[in-house]
Amino acid sequence: MTTPSSSSLRHKLTGVLPPITMPFDAKGDLVKGGLKEQIDFIIGAGARAVVAGGSTGEGHTLTDAEYETVMREAYEATNGRVPFVAGLIVQSTRDAILRTNRLKGLNIEALQVTPVHYLFKPDAEATIEHFRAIHDATGIPILIYNVIPWNYLGIDLMLRIMDEVPGVVGMKQSGGDLKSVSDLLLRCKPDNLVLSGVDALLYPGFCIGMHGAITALTSAVPGVIVKLQKAVAANDHETAREIHFKLNALWNSLNHDNLPACVKYIQHLQGVSMFEPRAPMMRVSQAQKDAIRKNLQPLLG
Repeated sequence: MTTPSSSSLRHKLTGVLPPITMPFDAKGDLVKGGLKEQIDFIIGAGARAVVAGGSTGEGHTLTDAEYETVMREAYEATNGRVPFVAGLIVQSTRDAILRTNRLKGLNIEALQVTPVHYLFKPDAEATIEHFRAIHDATGIPILIYNVIPWNYLGIDLMLRIMDEVPGVVGMKQSGGDLKSVSDLLLRCKPDNLVLSGVDALLYPGFCIGMHGAITALTSAVPGVIVKLQKAVAANDHETAREIHFKLNALWNSLNHDNLPACVKYIQHLQGVSMFEPRAPMMRVSQAQKDAIRKNLQPLLG
């Protein structure tokens, strides 16, 4: 596990960073070898990195042993072609460190870490110390996955964490508020990463300078999001807006409560083996399948 400079990390993790889905069978068991096909699909579409263990990856459902197994399998399938980011969805500083320590020997580019999200919310000082302790113990740069409604981190606290904990190099903002994104981009340090976690706002986010995205649609249609970001970078806003509204239609056809299952189905329609969500998450209904097929075709056609 190495610790790159902030500037090199910012370069490596600028772009489309899809979160992989988990290959569960109908019983909810992990299918050994089920990740390589998906990772090949994602990298082949132009992704800049692979992210494992996040919410699209149902990381909150994995036991410690499963977490280690899938992380090592995903890392091996990536095979050094793009950087590897490990997600952590845990409830304590101790568990975050212990989980990461299970991954010794892997060259992890960054950790994507959620704030804790059970009933009890730490104050600002405890939150800062949480991220400081994780970085001190692991030596791995941290991207804060700012997604927990009960414990959503405000702009001032986010900036303070990045100032006081140099190992925290950026964040994935998932609140759907472009004003907060604009404030972060205005006030953060040049080497900090500001990534989008909001599928419906990828286009405007890229327009105001977000460095990349880790979202469900980046996993479902990675090549389309790569094309969108490139169009924005080239000031081809006619193409970018067209993609945006087609993506918006697809997004509106998905149900957030079984979003990982929907992502797996969209991947399957593009040639990836079909896997299931882990119960009690619902499988994709026939109505969802019909709506997805209708709205996916214009994006891939």
